[in-house]
Amino acid sequence: MTQGRFIAVVGPSGVGKDSVMEALCAARSDLYRVRRVITRAAEAGGEDYEPVSREMFQTRVADGDFALHWDAHGLSYGIPSGVVSRLSAGQDALANLSRSMLGTAASVFAEVHVLSITASPDVLAQRLADRGRETPADIAARLARTAPPMPQGVRVTQIDNSSALADSVATALAALYPANV
Repeated sequence: MTQGRFIAVVGPSGVGKDSVMEALCAARSDLYRVRRVITRAAEAGGEDYEPVSREMFQTRVADGDFALHWDAHGLSYGIPSGVVSRLSAGQDALANLSRSMLGTAASVFAEVHVLSITASPDVLAQRLADRGRETPADIAARLARTAPPMPQGVRVTQIDNSSALADSVATALAALYPANV
């Protein structure tokens, strides 16, 4: 049996990672979408995630419930350890991941493929403004951040999601499943 790939979707906030992931899962019913655990209130919206308190998150870390976990922007994020059995069964798993965790992911999972989603600064600024969660100063700070370098030895596919979602999804599918193109 072939080991499944851990497909890490990375990119700045507002770039459309969730939209790309949703469309990929719609195109490939065999693709498993990892539901992250986040110390964010349930009513905050956004992606489909499991909201938990900080205390519960720390308990789950201590219990070994996460294959990966990290802190960013005042929140804690976890990739449930159940993903390992999916990968062992040969199923590809798709997860929204922090770029800072790519090196760790490469050491935890046998095969990692990164979908690095980008968009033009103008598109990002407009998307962030449209969702209304951040001030103009917060948006400017996000746009000024530089992404950490990609780890050595990890396959990376760059996808510009500035225009049609269908184009971004087609690029991702061609990179992930070239025999089906």
